[in-house]
Formats: sequence, structure tokens, C-alpha cells
Amino acid sequence: MNSSPLNIAKHALTTTALAISLFSFNVLANHSTQPNDHSENNITTQTFTASNYQRQETTKMFPAPTNGLEQHILTLPTLDDESNYLLEIQIGQTKMVDCNQQVLSGELMEHSVKGWGYHYYQVDSINEGASTRMACIRKESEKESFVPIQDELKLNYDSHLAKVFYLPKGSELRYRLWRVDGSFHTSKASETQTN
Repeated sequence: MNSSPLNIAKHALTTTALAISLFSFNVLANHSTQPNDHSENNITTQTFTASNYQRQETTKMFPAPTNGLEQHILTLPTLDDESNYLLEIQIGQTKMVDCNQQVLSGELMEHSVKGWGYHYYQVDSINEGASTRMACIRKESEKESFVPIQDELKLNYDSHLAKVFYLPKGSELRYRLWRVDGSFHTSKASETQTN
């Protein structure tokens, strides 16, 4: 490798351009939809247990919930360019928490409906997980807060088929949309001269 001032300058310029491209991608592609975008409010949700299950035409191929599990169905509205959206899913429980950071333990598994190839997601149990061990000065600082399991999920937006989840009773499913607001940027290796 030639370490002439010209090659050093080319390398520095290429590295800077790469860093700016990566930063730009993170800023433009990783933000949730704007509050004035009402598509998130149009997502319909249904929850069924083994005792109140009602087979839906659009999700009849998915198994009925078993005892101890709830079936959560998210039906997504059609969007103009669905390739520009992601659906983020968090699963957890609302708990009283103190000043420590907490997560719950639970394994998010992906299953396939036999004969259909459609995917659904299941968490069989949620238990207490890791927590920091800071000494909280005031007990009255406890508050109710959503505590997620460690696994989270980002799915490509697809309104053609409902998203189906099976979760333990007493758990919650939270979701939000992410939208890409920028175009792709290119990072290319610069040609280096070898002697």
C-alpha cells in the first residue's frame, strides 16, 4: 500500500463519506411514523382466549388458543408502498417498577401453519428476568411501567395476512410502525493504486 499524501487523503475522504452515509441511514430509516400518519391507528386488534375464541375467516388457518394462552391478531391496513414500513412488536407485562432497569424472560418462537406456510409467533411463559441492583433512595418512586421480554421483533409490513401471536394470559403486545423517509445512499470502495 502506498502511503503517499494523496492516498492518505483519499482514504480519509472515503472513511468520512462512509461514516456520513451510515449516520444518514440511521437517522432517515430508523424512526417511527409521524403522529399525523393515521395508519397506526387503523391497525385493528383482537384478542381471544380458549373460552371466548371465535374463528375468523381471515385467520381460520391458525390454531385456536389453548388454555393459559391468548391469541392476539393484528390486522394491518393497506398502504401505498408497504415496502417502506416495518412493524415493531414488543411483548411484556405492566408492572410496578422502581429505579432499576428490568427485563422479563420469555422466548419468542416463530412457528409455521402446517400446509399453509403462514407464520405466527408464540411465547409460552413470561418470568421475572434480569434487573439492575441499584439502591433506590425513595420507595415512593415506584411506578407502573411496561416491562418487555428481551426478544423483540421487527416485521416487514404486509397487509395481506394478519399477524398472529399466542401469549400467556396477563401479558401485553405493543406495536408501532416504522417508516423509511430517505433514499438509499451508496458507499463504494475507492480504487487504490498498488505499486
